[in-house]
Amino acid sequence: MSLTSIFNIDTPEEFRKLALETFLYQYNNVPVYRKFCETLGTEIDSIDSITGIPFMPIQFFKSEKVISNGHSAQMVFHSSGTTGSNTSKHFVADIELYEKSFTRTFEDNFGNPQDLAILALLPSYLERQGSSLVYMVDSLLKASRNPRSGFYLKDTESLTRMLQELEETGQKTLLIGVSFALLDLVEDQKFQLKNTIVMETGGMKGRRREMIREELHEKLKTGFGVSRIYSEYGMTELLSQAYSKGDGIFQCPPWMKILTRDTEDALSYVHNKTGGLNIIDLANRYSCSFIATQDLGKCYPDGSFEIIGRFDTSDIRGCNLMVL
Repeated sequence: MSLTSIFNIDTPEEFRKLALETFLYQYNNVPVYRKFCETLGTEIDSIDSITGIPFMPIQFFKSEKVISNGHSAQMVFHSSGTTGSNTSKHFVADIELYEKSFTRTFEDNFGNPQDLAILALLPSYLERQGSSLVYMVDSLLKASRNPRSGFYLKDTESLTRMLQELEETGQKTLLIGVSFALLDLVEDQKFQLKNTIVMETGGMKGRRREMIREELHEKLKTGFGVSRIYSEYGMTELLSQAYSKGDGIFQCPPWMKILTRDTEDALSYVHNKTGGLNIIDLANRYSCSFIATQDLGKCYPDGSFEIIGRFDTSDIRGCNLMVL
């Protein structure tokens, strides 16, 4: 399979064929995934649909090195976690594949980064090494080529001045930030933004109490003076993202798909009701493209989905934690 073929998917049948090809490749080349499939007694010759593919629990990224035979990691991304906790590690064998994935998805949703000033308020991510989110945003900042684009750690006064300056000049702007930092910002300063997209990446990182999405977005809409808050859904174990443009409904790129599994039977699927999220990410070519997450959500016929919460026993992480 040509790696670029995933970015040319136009139909469900094309997705199915590439997903099955990816499954066979990873079964034969990713030892951890093969062992998992064998433990389940998977009969690979009988699998002809994506629902027949085994989805590996996301916790394996904490305990195992998930990477294809014959490949070494060009970069290792680490999930966030409390001091001393066991975090996930994603061994990325082809960083260009990640770059192409997030660039295409961003452009499909927001246009050319060169048309934007991008301001990033990601203190909890900048304060540690190996964040895939910081890598993505840094690449987008550079692609914007706007001298006023940049990261802000704790200097909210400078960020406030920059937002006001960009508003005055009519510059189209994207402000992307972790939820607790965006809330901190609007507690100190109120805005009336007309040219700025405000996007939250989820997660309170233990800095604030968790909120349901509606409460969080209402506070942010009031504080920034905007009619809607955008959201990004991504995680260390993925090389693709989904975006919501203000209604809590996320859209996947063509090479990513969400399924909902039965919360009582991990090998069965549910439709039009809340279930555990299984994610197919075909950009994860050299690790695992079939991941059973600890997120709860609901899928819709058009391929979109929403996040409802998380399993109670899962670790708290910053991938749109919105517990009801």
